[in-house]
Amino acid sequence: MLGRARTWLAARAPGAAHMEDVIVYELSRLGFGPFFERQLEPAGGDELIVARVAAEHRGAYEVWAATGAGRARLAGRLRLELADAGAPGVGDWVVVRDAPGPEHTTIIERVLARRTVFLRGAAGREARAQVVAANVDLVFAVCGLDADFNLRRIERYLARIWASGAEPRVLLNKADVCDDLAARVAEVERHCLAVPVHVTSALREEGLEPVRACIRDGMTAALVGSSGAGKSTLVNALLGEPRLRTGEVRASDGRGCHVTTHRQLVLLPGGGLLLDTPGMRELELLDEEGIDAVFGDVAELAGACRFRDCRHETEPGCAVREAVEAGGLEAERYLHFRKLEREAQANELRHDEHRRRQAERVWGQLSDEVAQLRKWKGGKP
Repeated sequence: MLGRARTWLAARAPGAAHMEDVIVYELSRLGFGPFFERQLEPAGGDELIVARVAAEHRGAYEVWAATGAGRARLAGRLRLELADAGAPGVGDWVVVRDAPGPEHTTIIERVLARRTVFLRGAAGREARAQVVAANVDLVFAVCGLDADFNLRRIERYLARIWASGAEPRVLLNKADVCDDLAARVAEVERHCLAVPVHVTSALREEGLEPVRACIRDGMTAALVGSSGAGKSTLVNALLGEPRLRTGEVRASDGRGCHVTTHRQLVLLPGGGLLLDTPGMRELELLDEEGIDAVFGDVAELAGACRFRDCRHETEPGCAVREAVEAGGLEAERYLHFRKLEREAQANELRHDEHRRRQAERVWGQLSDEVAQLRKWKGGKP
């Protein structure tokens, strides 16, 4: 028994049509463990209702708790507290006010600290981070082996996965349409250092066994990638039933439309969870964390540069540029490394400025309130 949190979840079995077909899960099978349990102590003798966010629908949530599943919304107080940190994401563990149910909307009172979190820059000009997946153990960067194949995009995804704290893996889907599979896989393995690469054809249900073997009971895996990569088809193949909607892709460039419109956790037969995410046309890097892990060869060369703060541009004694000129490092790979570094540095500055302006606004509001209080008490403003 994990502390004073309720540890069983009544959930509908895959394919079940009636509530009498429910099966019972321990919360540990949903990823609840000592890291989260410690955050609930001391509970003051009260039995806390913990739940996991299973889906998000424009500010409304679906949560799974020991007593069942249902809708939830944020407490007004919590919404203000999380203004800077961001709202809960799918995969988050939360404390709810009362037991959720099919005819009842419960209130999320608290969000527990995350073990891991995959973040990206929110779309548009607003400088804020967006939670893509929380508390996941594995993240698969999914890329189709069709016209939409893009090695640079895989490197970008891997940088964010390393930064999240989760274990990264590359999943090359649509092997059935690839003319030279061995060459393509070798290219990815050469650039994605120390990252396992899986090859599948979700449409033909081929290559799924090694992927399924990675997701053990109590673990959570997430699929990230562009639209049309076949993420929802992969989920359906792993579930053994067409649970999620899938769409067609354009033959010219392999791009698909946004069929998946929200993030969703699903329970896999035999244990483990899978988080499907909508396709992302853009994935902004929030910071430089994770870049060195993707470009380990560049980081190793940088250790031999004459200057410790070498930017690998025009500085004398730059081992990275020397390797490019000598043919030991691909020029395209070097240029993408520099591009990601510049993007990450620029976004860090934007986010720092955003936080500074937020702090100034809060301080200004407090100053106005103090002045009003002094005036009300008869003092000088």
